[in-house]
Amino acid sequence: MNADTILDLTRQAMVVILLLSMPILLTALVVGLLIGMFQAATQINEMTLSFIPKLFAVVLAILLAGPWMLHLLIDFTINLFHRIPSLIG
Repeated sequence: MNADTILDLTRQAMVVILLLSMPILLTALVVGLLIGMFQAATQINEMTLSFIPKLFAVVLAILLAGPWMLHLLIDFTINLFHRIPSLIG
């Protein structure tokens, strides 16, 4: 196993991590931005007003994107297990 192989595996793992976190983070970002704009427009500074909708939106994003995320992670793991013999020798 050489440095190019390690760098390729690291790059693939980082791409998978980025793809797995993207739906959840983007959902929280969009909902937080919308709630923040609503709070700025109405001058309501209630902490639960920003937390509860983000929580529900993130749970919904996990429910909707969960099967895709699981499939992506399983494909990466299977690909990694198939590459083990070539990595060893």
